[in-house]
Amino acid sequence: MTFKMTWAMIGEHMDEWSGTSYEQASNILKERVGSAVDASGLNAEAQTHFRQTFLAPLRHSLASEGPAALESGHHWSAAAGPLLVALTPAA
Repeated sequence: MTFKMTWAMIGEHMDEWSGTSYEQASNILKERVGSAVDASGLNAEAQTHFRQTFLAPLRHSLASEGPAALESGHHWSAAAGPLLVALTPAA
């Protein structure tokens, strides 16, 4: 099933990606949000905190809850701190 993943970091960055692999979606999220965090001006400690506290749990939730939601015909979304991620079936 093809789906669209969208995400937003409040006040910083918005993006989207479409595909069929939840693993690839998680990796894309890690890469692109990570790039935005790198460019954000946060110090190294704050960047590590962001990745561990907000990004990692959402990547886990995306992989564990996202597929079941989409396969049952629902949308999936989750937020952690300033980061929001959503999956929807692709049109």
